[in-house]
Amino acid sequence: MPITPIFDPAKEKRPMRVAAFMSGSGTNIMRLLEHERTLRAREGRSPFETVFIFSDRSDSKSSGETIALKNGLFYSSYDIRAFHSMRSIKRSVRTPEGMAARREYDRTAKRLVEAFEIDIIALGGYMSYITLNRCVNVHPADLSISLPDGRRKFVGDHAVEDAISAGEKVLRSSTLWTDEGVDSGPLLMVSDPVPVTLPEPLETLIRDRERFLTVADEHQERLKEVGDWKIFPRTIELIARGRFALDDEGRVYVDGRTVPEGYREKG
Repeated sequence: MPITPIFDPAKEKRPMRVAAFMSGSGTNIMRLLEHERTLRAREGRSPFETVFIFSDRSDSKSSGETIALKNGLFYSSYDIRAFHSMRSIKRSVRTPEGMAARREYDRTAKRLVEAFEIDIIALGGYMSYITLNRCVNVHPADLSISLPDGRRKFVGDHAVEDAISAGEKVLRSSTLWTDEGVDSGPLLMVSDPVPVTLPEPLETLIRDRERFLTVADEHQERLKEVGDWKIFPRTIELIARGRFALDDEGRVYVDGRTVPEGYREKG
């Protein structure tokens, strides 16, 4: 079965063009931009270039404008909450009306992606469901862990809480090539582990909901440093270098070899 690079630098003969989508503090996007600068300083050029930043929030909760200004990038925001409020539409995409609204909302971002000739959309803390193609997302869980029926075990907004509640001894982050599901697209890369360290037995801790959530938040912050902030920019880099490929069934390859459990770098 033929495999196709997600991006082929030999064919394109130019750096891969990236659009950065975000919602809040934008720490993943900041690490992506830092990694781009590091590659440029080390090699004289970067295999990818971040072209613009887009945010689905237009208030002070999003740092997109500040990050764009600091890095000399084009910036655009389109508030998803205002979009739905003005149309009296609920944000859920689980209804035909909600999905139609989301596709309408995404048309604006799609025009930007097409105008700037973007190759990849990097979703760095982008909290909206997205209907656009060619997106890389980062998720705070090991998406290679599955339920008996084959579905991924730790998906959605509460993945860290769910993993700790399930008794996982370590946490990992994953990057994925998005599809129409929630955290269900082809698995690209899995991070190094972060040990789960609890102040008391899980059975006791879990009965105190507020304390348990505090512990989960602390673990998620540590996971960002060891996981998200490392594999998110690294995944974009490896795609830009032509090392990631897909076949017709969505299987992921790195350097021509399948990585069904996600690519994990040693050292």
